[in-house]
Amino acid sequence: MRFFESLAIGVAMYSKIPMPRVGWNEKNMKYAMCFFPLVGVVTGILEVILGNALLVYTSCGTLFFAGVMTLLPVLVNGGIHMDGFLDTMDALNSYGSREKKLEILKDSRTGAFAVIGFGLYLMASLALWSEAKTEMLPVIGAGYVMSRSLSGFSVMVFPSAKKDGLGRTFQEQAHRKRVAVVMVCWFFAALAVMLMTSVQMGAAALCTALLVFWYYHHMAMKQFGGMTGDLAGYFLQLAELLILAAVIVAGGAL
Repeated sequence: MRFFESLAIGVAMYSKIPMPRVGWNEKNMKYAMCFFPLVGVVTGILEVILGNALLVYTSCGTLFFAGVMTLLPVLVNGGIHMDGFLDTMDALNSYGSREKKLEILKDSRTGAFAVIGFGLYLMASLALWSEAKTEMLPVIGAGYVMSRSLSGFSVMVFPSAKKDGLGRTFQEQAHRKRVAVVMVCWFFAALAVMLMTSVQMGAAALCTALLVFWYYHHMAMKQFGGMTGDLAGYFLQLAELLILAAVIVAGGAL
């Protein structure tokens, strides 16, 4: 029973996938984060199925295909990670003190740099998806799992920059070492799918994901003094976009 409660919390918190309503408690929160990458599994499978359907069985235009593939992950996760990306864009471009940046992350208002970042992100995603081919879809789909495994891993192992917030809540309630091990298992499962599909594209996605993770750790520690839920969302969105770019380039589309 506790297994299914943890699953429901982990999936419902980070997606719009219908799940039974479950009350949070110390026991079911310990392993809730273990199921976070499962949202990536659902997203990846939907991207592969829908992408193949559009490319193989319809005569839809490139822009329509790219638009659908760009919107689908946001519809699945409800925009929770994009919210973190936008808040972080505002904070980083404020060039204020560490305390000021953390205050901006808490601010519910949307700043100019968030709007600019959102527009640039969507345009980049549309441009990249317009070059995607069917053979690339499994690698890109596995990228949604890989990005979440690394994001979840960071929540477990990075020091927290704040004493409150969603990231801190999951960090404090979780069995951190065991959840971190599960995140590593998810990571290698995603990598296996990538490499079985294409060694070249899989290697490109792996190197890109690790480079973005290194940047995320460096940026989070230097600019904010640790991890927050918003920063974990920022990393996830950036990793998804750059993994997509790496696969497109490695697949020979550009």
